[in-house]
Amino acid sequence: MKKSQSIKAYYVFDEAGDTQILARKGVNLIEKGMASKTFMVGYLETTDQKGFSKSIRELHEKLKEDEYLASIPSMSSTNKSFHANKDCAEVRQAFFKLLKEQDFKFYCIVARKKEDLFRKKFDMKPVNVYKYLVSQLLKNRLHLYSEIDCYFSSMGNVVRQDTMQEAISSAIDLFKNQWEKENESTIRIFIQQNSEMPLLQAADYVLWTIQRAYEKGDFRYYNFMKDKISLVQDIFDTDKYPNTYYTPKNPLEAKKIDPV
Repeated sequence: MKKSQSIKAYYVFDEAGDTQILARKGVNLIEKGMASKTFMVGYLETTDQKGFSKSIRELHEKLKEDEYLASIPSMSSTNKSFHANKDCAEVRQAFFKLLKEQDFKFYCIVARKKEDLFRKKFDMKPVNVYKYLVSQLLKNRLHLYSEIDCYFSSMGNVVRQDTMQEAISSAIDLFKNQWEKENESTIRIFIQQNSEMPLLQAADYVLWTIQRAYEKGDFRYYNFMKDKISLVQDIFDTDKYPNTYYTPKNPLEAKKIDPV
């Protein structure tokens, strides 16, 4: 167990994919290609919230004024905020290069969407899935700093102040049960829109690289960012357990995670 540092850290969360499996009459949406194969939650960890955010804002202003990019249709979205799935290739390249220069770590937990498991463990409720993944992701990481501000990207009735407080409390209980030690960190929770906080946009970009690897078999972006991605835990890959923890020294590869 790592010791706590007497400094403030920022944990900035985002999710990728969806929790849907079945439609009406039992139609499997995953098999029909109408839903993602996985649902994942990740967070960006940094102690330099101000400097990191300033760099993103400066890049945003620079790209908004770029005459070469002005006529690209997707810039109407980019001019509001960065979003990996919507930004054009030129914007992605600039943003990824900025991310490589920043001081942060990224942690992610991936849930393969298995109908029997989701029904039994989560009663097929999205909020139950999200809370479980957050608590598992954080159970050994909420004691590391004396102060932690957790920022979550708003998500309807799933990501709210009360539901995320429940997830954080569950993570603290898991830590206490495992280590027989109280969590003494001061933890605050904030729910915000992507456009309101630059670091939410950074978290979106890094998580997108992992989602591309799992959903599309495209490892290009993940490989570019893998030194920043401290952990990807493929929590329901029972066939390969316990070899389901991917790090910069044991990076994601198609042969390791297939079939998804």
